[in-house]
Amino acid sequence: MNIELTDKEFRRLLDMVYIGNWILNSTRGDDRFEDYDLIQEKLFALCPANGMRSLVQNWRGHIFPSQAYEDGGIHEAIADYEDAVFYNILAEELARRDLGLEDCDPDDFTELTARMEEYLAEFDKNGLNTINIDI
Repeated sequence: MNIELTDKEFRRLLDMVYIGNWILNSTRGDDRFEDYDLIQEKLFALCPANGMRSLVQNWRGHIFPSQAYEDGGIHEAIADYEDAVFYNILAEELARRDLGLEDCDPDDFTELTARMEEYLAEFDKNGLNTINIDI
C-alpha cells in the first residue's frame, strides 16, 4: 500500500498515531498492545528521510518519538482530552446518581442532560473545589 501525504499531513498522522497509542497503551504497563507500538515505530522511522529527524530517537535498536517531540505540545493535547472526558464522565455519573438512574437508561434523556449541564457549569466555574466527599 502506498499513501501520498504532504509533510504537514504526515506530521498530523504522526500526532494521531502517537495519541492513539498513548490512549491504548499508556496505562497497560507490561501488557501493552505491541502491534500498536510497532506501527508507531514504523511511521516514526520514516521521519529522518522526510526532514523530521528531530522527532525521533533510537534506543536499544528501536525508533521512538524524541523528547523534543513529546515536549512539543502533544501531551497538552492529550491532557485536554483527558480533562474533558473526566469531567463529562463525572457529570454523568453524578447526574445518574441524583436521578436514581445508576443501572438503567432514562426513557427521556432531557432530565439527565439538564442535570449533567448543571454539573459541567459548576466544574467550569470552580473545577473540583466545591466537591465534598463524606467518608
